[in-house]
Amino acid sequence: MYAFITVLIFIVCILLVLLVLVQNSKGGGLASSFSSSNQVMGVRKTTDFLEKGTWILATVLVVLCISATAFLPRHGVQAKSAIEQQIQGVQDPSALPTFPQSVPQNSKDSSKAK
Repeated sequence: MYAFITVLIFIVCILLVLLVLVQNSKGGGLASSFSSSNQVMGVRKTTDFLEKGTWILATVLVVLCISATAFLPRHGVQAKSAIEQQIQGVQDPSALPTFPQSVPQNSKDSSKAK
């Protein structure tokens, strides 16, 4: 389901980009290219349609993004974060083996052999 919603998000994004590019901020855009007198939709209605379509696609995009979080795949949900697991895995320094602090007695014998 998550993959399906992701594909829908991409489609809505592409449509939204195309719809915004068709519009012209100065009142031209798609409406200016249809300047004949026998239009079914007037210039103002085309602008209203593009604006409503932009708002509808933006709303659909927000709803799809929010709903995608509900369908995120959760494989093996962990109770602890990765940082907490690393902290738990570290050995206690006092439990580490200690190294001998004194010099071994055999060191005098090994120096004579050289």
